[in-house]
Amino acid sequence: MADIHTLRDRQGDSEKITINLGFVDLGHIDLLVREGFYSNRTDFIRTAIRNQLASHADAVKQSIVRNTLELGLRRVSRRELEDAKAKGVRLQIQVVGLAAIDDDVTPDLARETIETITVLGALHASRDVKAALADRIR
Repeated sequence: MADIHTLRDRQGDSEKITINLGFVDLGHIDLLVREGFYSNRTDFIRTAIRNQLASHADAVKQSIVRNTLELGLRRVSRRELEDAKAKGVRLQIQVVGLAAIDDDVTPDLARETIETITVLGALHASRDVKAALADRIR
């Protein structure tokens, strides 16, 4: 079945994003960094995001349950897809976190066995598999 792991916040397990801030907000952040409240801008932003996520934790949990989403790392292996194909099952993969399709999964096998894939976070797969699933990625 599903191979699910909880992700820890480590540099290698992250996705880079870009945000635009007003000059005054940025100045406030820099002031807090200068005063030693945070080690740098990134530390401030990560802390602010974690605080917001914590304040909405119940709503997030309810949504995950309501939408039957998997939380953390969802690894999709060639063996899992071959088993699904043998059983005539098509997967509907829904993940909050990281969905990773193994490198040995062929585009044809992915198309034959994955009906839809919804990822709130990041999808790691070969360029060819992503292209094969492009119309099924939500």
